[in-house]
Amino acid sequence: MRSGGARRTAVAWAALGSLLAALSACGGGPSGDGARTGASQSAGAAGTSGTPSDPTRIPGVGDRLQRRIPAGSSQVVAVYGEGRDSAASTAVLYTKQGSQWHRTRGWAAHNGRKGWTTDHHEDDKRSPVGVFTLSDAGGVLPDPDPAPGTGLPYTRSSAFAAPRSWGRSYWHDFDYVIAIDYNRVKGTPPNDPTRPEGASKGGSIWLHMDHGSGTSACVSLPEEGMEYLLRTLDPDRHPVVVMGDRADLKA
Repeated sequence: MRSGGARRTAVAWAALGSLLAALSACGGGPSGDGARTGASQSAGAAGTSGTPSDPTRIPGVGDRLQRRIPAGSSQVVAVYGEGRDSAASTAVLYTKQGSQWHRTRGWAAHNGRKGWTTDHHEDDKRSPVGVFTLSDAGGVLPDPDPAPGTGLPYTRSSAFAAPRSWGRSYWHDFDYVIAIDYNRVKGTPPNDPTRPEGASKGGSIWLHMDHGSGTSACVSLPEEGMEYLLRTLDPDRHPVVVMGDRADLKA
C-alpha cells in the first residue's frame, strides 16, 4: 500500500457502517439495471477517434465544459453517453502533449441506468453531467500499479466488496474503484460516506468494473480499462473526468 496507506485503511474500516449505502449509491443490485443499448458500439465511435479538428480541445466537448477543464490537467477521461436516457457510453483517455490532446485508449462503458442529468439527486439512477477531478482509488483487489507511490492513492479493503445478496454479475463491480470527485471529500478513500453538499445530492459516484448493464449513477469500464487507468492516471498530471450524454457535452 502507498504512503499513508495504514491511515487510509483505518478510515475505510471506520466508514464500514455506511458502506452498504455507499455501494448502493454506486453499483446497483439485483433489482435490475437497464439493459445496454447499442451493444455492438465501438470504443472508437464518432467524435471520439481520429485527429480532432482542433487538437487543443477535447473532441465532442463544447465551450461550457471545455472551460472547466483545469489548465494544469494533462489527463482527461471523457465519457460520451449515447443519449440522455441511455445507459450506453464510451470512455476515452486523452493525454496532453504540449498544447495538443491525443487519444490514448478507449473502452465501451456504461453509465446510470436511466441516463444522465445536470441536476443529480440520490437514487435518480442518472449519472451527473460535468467535469470532476479524480483524486483517490481503491478496491477489493491489490493496486495493479507496478510502481507503488506513482499513481492515485489506493485503499485496498474487503469493505469494498459488493453484498453477496446482489446478483452474481455484480460481485466484482468494486474490485477496482476510482472515485469521481462529486460531493465527496478529496484525499479520503472512495467509500468515505461524507457528503459536503448534503445527502440529497447523492454521492459515491465512481469509475468501477463493468457488469454488463447500467449502474445507479457510476461509470463502469471493463477490467482492462480499470487496470489501465489505475496504472496510468498520475496525480501530478491532475486527471479529470469529463462526462455526459453527447448533446450535453457539446453544449
